[in-house]
Amino acid sequence: MITSLSIKNYALIEKLSIDFSKGFSTITGETGAGKSIILGALGLVLGKRADLTSLKNKEEKCVIEAHFEISKYNLLPFFEENDLDYENDTIIRREILPSGKSRAFINDSPVNLQELQELSLFLIDIHSQQQTQELSDENVQFNIIDAIAANKETILGYQSVLKSYKSDKSKLNSLLKRQSESKKEQEYNTFLLDELVVAQLKSGEQEVLEADFEKLNNVEIIKESIDRSLAIANEEQIGVLHNLNEIKVSLQKIAPFSDEYQSLLERITSITIEFDDISNEMNRCSEKLINDPEQLDLISQKLQVIFNLQKKHQVLSVDELLEIQAKLENSVLELGNMEEEISALTVAIEQKTVELDTFSETIHNNRVEAVPVLSQKLIAILETLGMPNIRFNIAINSTETYFQNGKDELQFLFSANKGTDFGLLKKVASGGEMSRIMLAVKAILAQYSKLPTLIFDEIDTGVSGEIAIRMGEIMKEMSQEMQIFAITHLPQIAAKGNAHFKVFKSTVGEDTQSELKLLNQEERIVEIAQMLSGTIVSDSALNHAKDLLN
Repeated sequence: MITSLSIKNYALIEKLSIDFSKGFSTITGETGAGKSIILGALGLVLGKRADLTSLKNKEEKCVIEAHFEISKYNLLPFFEENDLDYENDTIIRREILPSGKSRAFINDSPVNLQELQELSLFLIDIHSQQQTQELSDENVQFNIIDAIAANKETILGYQSVLKSYKSDKSKLNSLLKRQSESKKEQEYNTFLLDELVVAQLKSGEQEVLEADFEKLNNVEIIKESIDRSLAIANEEQIGVLHNLNEIKVSLQKIAPFSDEYQSLLERITSITIEFDDISNEMNRCSEKLINDPEQLDLISQKLQVIFNLQKKHQVLSVDELLEIQAKLENSVLELGNMEEEISALTVAIEQKTVELDTFSETIHNNRVEAVPVLSQKLIAILETLGMPNIRFNIAINSTETYFQNGKDELQFLFSANKGTDFGLLKKVASGGEMSRIMLAVKAILAQYSKLPTLIFDEIDTGVSGEIAIRMGEIMKEMSQEMQIFAITHLPQIAAKGNAHFKVFKSTVGEDTQSELKLLNQEERIVEIAQMLSGTIVSDSALNHAKDLLN
């Protein structure tokens, strides 16, 4: 529960520090006195976003600090999970700097707003008038029924499977779309791939084939040229090789006379050896040359295949064709893998469908059992709140759709008077009836929830007199199990509190400030009397106030 709240430099509050006790506390004050400011400050502690307009003095930082006694609420796992120091007296602090930046701390450890908001879910429920209107929302109604049905863990399990199920469904739909698009291209891609596979392409073969083609296509000219060159080289009397040898013999005679002649001999010897090797090579080339029209035709055909493929695929080399072949092979392989993945996802979705249906059935059955319990409890409370003829018609219907909290649809109807038809809350319930129904709902949920603190912000809208007295009694009964605050304009409710706080404005020079004060018994009598009769307090009002307090 919250044990203290301190506020500095926030809205109309310059500095405020107040302690709270367990049980039922009421907060009163004139309209505009600052009750909403107190709630706003508390909202910042609980993780709401802030801005510079929150600062009273724009040159100084705003600091809001709240202490919570949490020893009874099993919150150690949250602190361990978020790597925070655990203290039975936990301190939450928000700071808003003049620069507009906001900082948050839990037990002096910096935290982000999400962590703050998650912790606040375990600490305080602030019930506003807006939430009363949300009572007609189907999700809120389901939350009420599920609390009584103890469906929390089952729904968390369902939601975990649902998240995975939706992810798999999304993947499957994407794959099926890709598969459909791929199949349209698959026949043509297969045709292109078959062409490339049949061609049996190899890297670098085009250059070899083109060279072989040139040889075979010009074999007669090549042979004639080589044979003529061989004749010139090897002719017996005037051949080049014969003449080189003659030169070599002549130089051998004079080589001993000079290094210069010896060098010439060595050089001509080298030329002779090289030319002899060239002659032998030309001879081998000549012997290898064969006029083979069939081979020439095969090479021509293979080159034509390559040229046609290059033209079709708009590339210039065999290597580029091989890259295209690899991509086409991957495309075909991918389609096969896609079919395997589709099959695996289909099986997974079927399994998760079974799990979801099992969860949904449990959730549905628990809700069906909870509905009469909720109806009976609501009627029992609301009869004491001046609604003796109220009836509820709550129908839980299973569907084939997986919603976020199961497969059910909910029809939450009620009738406040005899002889009137059932209708939707938002259409047939008055403001006062909605306030009473919401209080009854909160009173019931308090039996199932371990929330430490509940704050009612003017839940008494549209009611007065004896009904207000009974609403105050219900809140006081709730405070036996949890800390209850009621911000109220009704003296009947204000008088039921164990503690009574007053919000008021004061003027210091040219400055207006909001303040919060814990009233003593005499101050409380006067405050309630003023709520009954206005600024001028009559004796009868004072007596009435004392009666209400007693």
